[in-house]
Amino acid sequence: MALLAGSMASHAAVDEAGNPTAVFTAPARDGSHDFDFLIGDWKAHVRRLPDRLNNSTAWDEYDGVSNHHKLLDTNANFEQFDVTSADRKLHIKAQTLRMYNPDTHQWSIYGLDLDKGELDAPVVGEFHGNRGEFYNHQAWRGRVILVRWMWLNVSPRSARMEQAFSPDGGKHWEVNWICELSR
Repeated sequence: MALLAGSMASHAAVDEAGNPTAVFTAPARDGSHDFDFLIGDWKAHVRRLPDRLNNSTAWDEYDGVSNHHKLLDTNANFEQFDVTSADRKLHIKAQTLRMYNPDTHQWSIYGLDLDKGELDAPVVGEFHGNRGEFYNHQAWRGRVILVRWMWLNVSPRSARMEQAFSPDGGKHWEVNWICELSR
């Protein structure tokens, strides 16, 4: 029976190879260097929507630095982020750990709160060209929402990262964090 199944699978592969419209699964792309562009020091300009999922349009703005370093000669990297509002009343200091899984070909990105000793659940995803999309679910004000982090307009001199929340499983998104990086 196994011989017959193998023969049928081999025959099907020949038939598909002869069919120019057959769809083949491409080998998984090695994305282990997708975040290499970030390594080094950046200027950061942040727009943050503090009142989320309430149709708010009042944004807070910050400026500062974002520094990225590879970890132990691997593809993992660590970010130290420090921004302050122009009036100096608002300040955000954050850390991010990015790790690549060669088995799944995806990145896991963790937010860290070193002051509280907490590690956030990761957003997980990958790049397609110079656009990266990463997702997770989190509790927000008593309900579970979908969270998306997107990396856009990636280049050695600039990049844009956006965070958005969706209360309806991805049908509608509200961008609540925009970080423009430049060198």
